[in-house]
Amino acid sequence: MEPAEPIVKFTSLKKRYGTGPLILDDINLAVASGNFVSLIGPSGCGKSTILKLVSGLSPGTEGGLTVLGTTPKQARDRQAFIFQDATLLPWHTAQRNVELPLRLRGVAAGARAAKAQEMLALVGLEAAMEYYPRQLSGGMKMRVSIARALTLSPQLLLLDEPFGALDEMTRNRLNEELLALRERSRFTALFVTHSVSEAVFLSNRVLVMAANPGRFHAEVKVDFPYPRTPALRERPEFQAKVNEVSRLLHEVEATINA
Repeated sequence: MEPAEPIVKFTSLKKRYGTGPLILDDINLAVASGNFVSLIGPSGCGKSTILKLVSGLSPGTEGGLTVLGTTPKQARDRQAFIFQDATLLPWHTAQRNVELPLRLRGVAAGARAAKAQEMLALVGLEAAMEYYPRQLSGGMKMRVSIARALTLSPQLLLLDEPFGALDEMTRNRLNEELLALRERSRFTALFVTHSVSEAVFLSNRVLVMAANPGRFHAEVKVDFPYPRTPALRERPEFQAKVNEVSRLLHEVEATINA
């Protein structure tokens, strides 16, 4: 039986802007369907650039990249991008913000309203559908952003530090909710974070990146079964995995400071 085509496949990819220095060098990566892959590393190592390449927002300079078996731009309709800022339109209610991708695709008003209400209920915001962004907490805004992304039933979800501006308690709760949504929707995820514990809790693969230029330093497999519960964070084997990723990050930092 032939192995399934990777959802994302980088082949010896390099990235630079114009005639500037290399931002990414020799990126090789295959992401299988259902993977949850976190990218972690020092600022400026190219984590967010990798997401931009996958989304088709920025082209590679050399090498190859396929997404869902085609080019990143041709795969845009089957992926969704969640940024650190929730990027909600302040003059729209939560429901209208969630409807926006469907409205841009010409979906009828009744159908898009029903889908938006379904997605907001899925993220626990059925009581806040008519709230405007100014009436929502940071965690609620991010739930709206996630609901908006899920309206299109993406096969691939790209997340660029979506919980980075939130307090630890809210971040942990949204981590758990994100995994619960993944159990229902079965999307593949590429997730950028600066939090080691977040990367370990969410992922089955953690890729540690080095900088100048950005490249993969190491990969850590995380074999804890899904679904994962808050109790996992208290287990010694979880802390051991956090320590392993932290040690690799220290190796990267040592090469920067050498």
